[in-house]
Amino acid sequence: MVGRDPAETHRASTPLELLFDLCFVVAVSQAAVGLRHELAEGHTGQGVIGYVMVFFAIWWAWMNFTWFASSYDTDDVPYRLLTLLQMGGVLVLASGVPEAVAHEDFALITAGYVVMRLAMIAQWLRAAAAHPSGRPAALRYAVGVALVQVGWVVRLALPHPADYIAFGVLVVAEVAVPAWAESHDRRTLWHPGHIAERYGLFTIIVLGEVILAALTGIRAAVSAHGLSTSVLLIAAGGLLLVFGMWWIYFSGPESRLPNLKTALTWGYGHYLVFASVAALGAGLEVAVETAEHRTELPPVAAALTVAVPVVLYLLALAPLHMLSRSGAVGHPAVVVAGAALTLLFAVLAGPLSLGGAVLGMGLSVAATLTTNLAITQRKRGRQG
Repeated sequence: MVGRDPAETHRASTPLELLFDLCFVVAVSQAAVGLRHELAEGHTGQGVIGYVMVFFAIWWAWMNFTWFASSYDTDDVPYRLLTLLQMGGVLVLASGVPEAVAHEDFALITAGYVVMRLAMIAQWLRAAAAHPSGRPAALRYAVGVALVQVGWVVRLALPHPADYIAFGVLVVAEVAVPAWAESHDRRTLWHPGHIAERYGLFTIIVLGEVILAALTGIRAAVSAHGLSTSVLLIAAGGLLLVFGMWWIYFSGPESRLPNLKTALTWGYGHYLVFASVAALGAGLEVAVETAEHRTELPPVAAALTVAVPVVLYLLALAPLHMLSRSGAVGHPAVVVAGAALTLLFAVLAGPLSLGGAVLGMGLSVAATLTTNLAITQRKRGRQG
């Protein structure tokens, strides 16, 4: 297990990585379902807190595997078996999501998470044994990850609210491990192009989950009462939102990650990108249920379950695109205006109807995209 060439040409995601992503999407889907249930019941605070905590475990385990694979993907039998163990861990985690979001019971989620992280420790120890130049960083990763896992297990025994305080401390410890492990020239041989592609592919997969969630809600509504105007408008607005968000992410040049600081900032920022995309699926389902009078939420509250994830996505992606010199949301004033307009449509859900508000949000994202593309094109014309 030696480090791969960080300048390797035509480096692409492997079939094993894509299968790994699909297992994680199961957990993402369960987190979105849990959030939808809590939002529809009016338990917004509890639902959001549980979702944020659960999504961290999903995202962080995925991110750690992705960065390790970028450096040490040997694709031999031990590597595949340890990856299979991580897939099993994420499925255990996914099965514990409903209890975690609804009842703050994180026992099963912690078990699945620790299984995944133990597999990563074994991978790092393999790398340390086989790759002398990468050994200092690999050993730091193994030690750091192992120590934090002890903390996650101990946290299960803490009373409330000490368990929440411990969660915050452990999150900080987890995200600090890569910076510590990679310090003092102890660098792993991650591939910038491969990392950018992996994040882009996972974004596409999560956007696909949004479409599936929205379709599930619409199909249930149509089966019960037929296709109403409100549901049709929500479907049109949801499709505009998903397509606009995809276009915004993948417009412009590819992401540039010239150094570790930029890459880590860019990678960490994707927590909000992934979490907001998945939350949009939950919001669209809540909007459909509310339009069909299957929740007691007022139209504005239901519209906000759609608008808030979209706003978070725009505001999180804009600085990441400016950092990596990519994408189509590099103009802060336009992004802020688009986010404000999206929220305005949610506030006007009463007079506009819920369907009209969601359609307005879709048009708002489309306008944000179009304006940014026009500004970018004009700048290129001046430079040319």
